[in-house]
Amino acid sequence: MAASTLDILGIGNAILDVLARAEDGFLAAQGMTKGAMALIDTSRAEAIYGAMGPGVESSGGSAGNTCAVAAALGARVGFLGKVADDALGRVFAHDIRAAGVAFPTAPLQGGDPTARCLILVTPDGQRTMNTYLGACVSFGEEDVDAAMVASAAVTYLEGYLFDPPAAQAAFRRAAALAHAAGRQVAISLSDPFCVGRHREAFRAFVARQADIVFANEAEIMSLYETDRLEAAIEAVRRDAGLAAITRSEKGSIIVAGEATHEIAAEPTTVVDTTGAGDAYAAGFLAALTQGHALPECGRWGSVAAAECIGHFGARPQAELKALVGA
Repeated sequence: MAASTLDILGIGNAILDVLARAEDGFLAAQGMTKGAMALIDTSRAEAIYGAMGPGVESSGGSAGNTCAVAAALGARVGFLGKVADDALGRVFAHDIRAAGVAFPTAPLQGGDPTARCLILVTPDGQRTMNTYLGACVSFGEEDVDAAMVASAAVTYLEGYLFDPPAAQAAFRRAAALAHAAGRQVAISLSDPFCVGRHREAFRAFVARQADIVFANEAEIMSLYETDRLEAAIEAVRRDAGLAAITRSEKGSIIVAGEATHEIAAEPTTVVDTTGAGDAYAAGFLAALTQGHALPECGRWGSVAAAECIGHFGARPQAELKALVGA
């Protein structure tokens, strides 16, 4: 097997994030489910954007955030995702490349505009997301760069990409290419409502194609339709070779075969939980591809997540290499 030239290749929705602070009453008035991600159309996106307070815009999306954080930790990273040939698409491309991430996907010409996610952050730090997928839905099998997949130690797939129909086929192609090259495939479950929309497809992918699974408590319990975390852990232990389950202030649980590792959360003051799971996956995979033991991978994940939730926005603001002691 040839040596990898990338540590991590992320595949996901290329989205421009718009973050703004909001009170619980605003969410209720807008009919939003606190802490969840809802898919919205153009008119709904315009209505929410018009009602929001002042926002901060940055390139985002779940896998995009993971890639940027992993690059900040010294990993060699690429990203595949679809933007439009418009102003927001150019902002996204510039931002992710400036973060040290290779981004070769050709922009969509003449179709829907670049996706955006309207994120409301309440005083408790919880984020509620409203996503207009736009150009993301055009990402398909032809956008999977076979050479990049074959060159990456881990191909990391974002569960939100199960929503656009063509993307599931792209996922399966990417997984097949990665395994044919002797590489690993990781997937993040992304959101319990997303899991609920595509539960059977997720279960099949986890059982047959994923080597590494990332999920929080709600996502993993939704996947296996149980209200007992212990039952979900045993189910994913049977299905996947390696799983990391995040539990907010309770830390995380790493499941690998018969082994179980409990990882403590890093102390921090919660400002904004946007991107916490993305950052955890980034820290975990950056450490894993550098050859660290699983408990150390979990520690890197916890450190990256703590840094992320300690400020507004999903991209790192501190020197992550110094924080993890790399």
